[in-house]
Amino acid sequence: MDKPQMIEHIQQNVDYTIYDVKWIPCSAKFVVLGSKPNSNGILQIYELNEAKAEKIKQVVKKTAFKCGTFGASSLRNRHMAIGDFEGRMQVLDLERPDLPVYNVEAHKSIINAIDAIGGKQLDCGAPEIVTGSRDGAVKVWDMRQGSAPVVDISPETVKGDGINRNERRDCWAVAFGDSYNNAERCVAAGYDNGDLKLFDLRQLAVRWETTLKNGICGIEFDRADIPMNKMGVTTLEGGLLVYDMRTQHPTKGFSWVEERNAGRSVGSNGVITGPKSTVWAIRHLPQNRDVFVSCGGTGSIRLWQYEYPEKRRKTDADENEIGVSGTMQMLHASTVSSQPVHSFDWHPDKLGLAVCGSFDQCVRVLVTTKLNLL
Repeated sequence: MDKPQMIEHIQQNVDYTIYDVKWIPCSAKFVVLGSKPNSNGILQIYELNEAKAEKIKQVVKKTAFKCGTFGASSLRNRHMAIGDFEGRMQVLDLERPDLPVYNVEAHKSIINAIDAIGGKQLDCGAPEIVTGSRDGAVKVWDMRQGSAPVVDISPETVKGDGINRNERRDCWAVAFGDSYNNAERCVAAGYDNGDLKLFDLRQLAVRWETTLKNGICGIEFDRADIPMNKMGVTTLEGGLLVYDMRTQHPTKGFSWVEERNAGRSVGSNGVITGPKSTVWAIRHLPQNRDVFVSCGGTGSIRLWQYEYPEKRRKTDADENEIGVSGTMQMLHASTVSSQPVHSFDWHPDKLGLAVCGSFDQCVRVLVTTKLNLL
């Protein structure tokens, strides 16, 4: 069977630093968030028109934008939640963006990551937004509940030797998961020192935690609105891990499969070369949760398929169930930029259509073929 191919369809140069890209639901439009040279925030909306991306709107704010999501918005409103470099989280109506629908000083420092859920699915709980910041805090917001977070997971202050030491770690990544009804929901958070934590929001407790070898840059569940199935994690130094989240062992936690070369260059002959670099993001294909991309610091994008084992769990010597990890197969690799590709978004409705942003100040619209054959 012929393997999928990822083809660059449109290349759009901009004059600012790109930090995030997102498709506007139910449209042929995408949003680009970033920072102008004077540190102002900029939001641009582009619409696909045959072989071009036409800019149809631009919004400039005083503070640089870092990350955004439509996950808590209805399909009718399509409001975008945005985190900025000063720790402010605001929700914008893109038709009237001057006055935010919601505006809160969420954190004491830059909001590195944002995710949201509950806006587009039925029977999966409240519309909520989660933010992770350099101040070490992970906070969950419900716009209907006012300006205070509904959950605040802030670092503890450790007392000793006559001083208070704030043992905070820079939170780089957050993701919602396990939200399959009105009661269950969890948040996964990754930190600069490699800490990976899974918070149960119903119990308001840490369900599981571990520490990886390198700082965690990206987290995504294969689906946020089903019982936990798989969770992808990317790190500095080329790390790509996929955890099987269906079975949690009482001491060993969740099983995983790891690819340590996911941030290295791939030549036209398929040979992996060069030093390890950061894997910035992982994004699962909306139409097939076992297919995903990883975005590398070498300007590469890799397409993967996860293969489940014959049996996903087994029993250990103590009669405890333990998960069995599957395998990852790389379907395609291409280098699209000389700089890191750090943001990526699949179109939720059009199979294989995607947009990505990189630090060469270029937005690319990509088309991936033969995905319907997987």
